[in-house]
Amino acid sequence: MTDDAPVLLHTDGHVRRITLNRPRVLNALDHASVRALDAALVAAEYDDTVTAVVVSGAGTRGLCAGGDIRALHDDARAGGAASLDFWRDEYRLNARIHRYRKPYVAYMDGIVMGGGVGISAHGSVRIVTERSRVAMPETAIGFVPDVGGTYLLSRAPGGLGTHLALTGRSVGAADALLCGLADHHVRTENLPALTAALAGCTTPADVTRTVRDHATVPEAGELDAARDWIDSCYTADTVGGVVDRLRDHGAPAAKETAETLLTLSPTALAVTLAAVRRARAARSLEEALDQDFRVSTRAFAHPDFVEGVRARIVDKDYAPRWAPARTEDVRETDVAGYFAPLGARELGLAPGRA
Repeated sequence: MTDDAPVLLHTDGHVRRITLNRPRVLNALDHASVRALDAALVAAEYDDTVTAVVVSGAGTRGLCAGGDIRALHDDARAGGAASLDFWRDEYRLNARIHRYRKPYVAYMDGIVMGGGVGISAHGSVRIVTERSRVAMPETAIGFVPDVGGTYLLSRAPGGLGTHLALTGRSVGAADALLCGLADHHVRTENLPALTAALAGCTTPADVTRTVRDHATVPEAGELDAARDWIDSCYTADTVGGVVDRLRDHGAPAAKETAETLLTLSPTALAVTLAAVRRARAARSLEEALDQDFRVSTRAFAHPDFVEGVRARIVDKDYAPRWAPARTEDVRETDVAGYFAPLGARELGLAPGRA
């Protein structure tokens, strides 16, 4: 495998190391990356010499910044469908990671966003560091949390998951642990020693014990102290109701959050709120991924996605023109349409569920 391959493979003892290898774009996922990662996991799962896989990102900035947003933007702008094919394979990869039969150790070091959460937080051994910044930031570009992010966030304590889904804010190690997005904290400088120790593990129990031996307590996070206003404000039935409660609560951080929400796509916010609440009732990750595919397909075709990427990433004027521009103008019937079955285009990961 060449050094410019999208995914690099290396075997250390009983560990198969899988490295996302697009550091110039912070290891953003494209279709080639997804296919290569999936193939590597299949090979390792059926290799009796491999006890565990360790997934990390090349470079120094992070594991993965998510999908290749510019490519998705260009495809949407051109009226293409390549992005839907990409998501179909990406979501299947997320499901494979979730049900992987061997320890799947994800180094969530540095930036881990969007699709980066999908290829890490569904794993069985999720490690954050003091450098971790974990987020599902899709609403900032007029899109919605996907890759099973709605499933993960719907299971966070109280209103924390809804808060993170709507605002798209990033969290550090302690808050990632609190929200159930990670399992252990290991300092960045100690990851090489952990990798070397994992190479000698011959059973899954050895892997668990070795990770725990290297884990430490992270510095305190921010969310636990904010539970009062977060838990009370995010129980509202609508985005408008959430904003009103945030404005009226009295906590300065709550008011600031309300102002942040008012800058984001009203449609994306309404669909995201509905998606997280529907994901709570999902009986499996696969069922939630089927929902995410329906929603992503519709969000991809909505003008707010192209406009959001233009404003934040392409032109960087940070002045998106949302359609509609106001939360109160988003119709319930339009939101419901995002969740309608796709017929023959369904992802179909959860058998028997339309």
